[in-house]
Amino acid sequence: MKYYIIVGEASGDLHASNLMRSLKAKDAEAEFRFFGGDLMSAIGGTMVKHYRELAYMGFVQVVLHARTILHNMRLCKEDIVAWSPDVVILVDYPGFNLKIAKYVKTHTQIPVYYYISPKIWAWKEYRIKDIRRYVDELFSILPFEVPYFAGHNYSIHYVGNPCVDAVADFKAQYAETREEFCARHGLNPDLPIVALLAGSRKQEIKDNLPIMLSATKHFMPGKMHGRTKIKGFQWVIAGAPGIDKAMYKDIFSKSEMSRGVSVVYNETYALLSHSYAAMVTSGTATLETALFRVPQVVCYYIMCGKVVSWLRSLVLKVKYISLVNLVADFPLVRELVADEMRERELTEELNQLLLDDFYRNRMLAEYDKMVIAPLGEPGASEHAATAIVQLLRKRK
Repeated sequence: MKYYIIVGEASGDLHASNLMRSLKAKDAEAEFRFFGGDLMSAIGGTMVKHYRELAYMGFVQVVLHARTILHNMRLCKEDIVAWSPDVVILVDYPGFNLKIAKYVKTHTQIPVYYYISPKIWAWKEYRIKDIRRYVDELFSILPFEVPYFAGHNYSIHYVGNPCVDAVADFKAQYAETREEFCARHGLNPDLPIVALLAGSRKQEIKDNLPIMLSATKHFMPGKMHGRTKIKGFQWVIAGAPGIDKAMYKDIFSKSEMSRGVSVVYNETYALLSHSYAAMVTSGTATLETALFRVPQVVCYYIMCGKVVSWLRSLVLKVKYISLVNLVADFPLVRELVADEMRERELTEELNQLLLDDFYRNRMLAEYDKMVIAPLGEPGASEHAATAIVQLLRKRK
């Protein structure tokens, strides 16, 4: 069968490439044509456009590149009709993809499937109308989306979460001991590691890392916690892919707590596998940290915090911002967002994560029961591919 797949960013490229690999295993005659990236190209097929030519974020960028965006959308529509695939598979990226879905459903007989739902449960809930009208089947990677969409009279498929797959694959292959990891990165094997996952984008790192660093000074060796003298911790930043090392050095130069802090580049999973606790900027990393069973505090600093907190209460439709708490439907980990992301609040939470065994153990038990169990077993892309192929064969 012929599969036309559309992604708009790097994460979509990753998830779509895994889906394509699974589709090939289920359908020996699978052909692919796509708006995608290098990972999808490595699986095979024809790339019409790279996602880098689509990924414009924010109102200003969209306005400045409106002509390019419209050209790409027109090209995509015409190319789908010309190739006449058995299915169009959309991966997240709703601003572009829902417009494509509308065109395909109103101008062709080609079914439209969506893999990784738009986060309409958080904002832009009105998009449910377009999903109901123009999307034939939706394959979700978050278990709480099933009852959410059911509440809107739309049935979806939960296929598992790619983070579960990625972490399981890593654990199956990774054999390095803590001592070996520390030796390779010049760390002290006798001190617990606290990971700093400050984000994957420049602005996130600039906003969150300085506050994270400021909190570390309260846990230096020799300081007293009640009647207990702290033996010390070592603080290790997960250096993000694509971020220049000079940026971390620049942040260090402006921080009083740059000494004793290390950076490990492009090894976030290895770092988490040896960490005692973590400070994590909100995003997929919060879920990955839970899957590695590392106690965490979720951070997300935003300028004009009080204003943002007020707007958040008006715009967001959810109680939490972290995927961990959303999956659990419970404040399992503390979220320090906007005006709450301050040194004092972060230090208070670290006190409990690092020095209160009861607090740590309760969080780990809640990870197991409320996050890891609901996410299910590995195999998200395989489950999605199986369902897609079966549904398409029924249409034949």
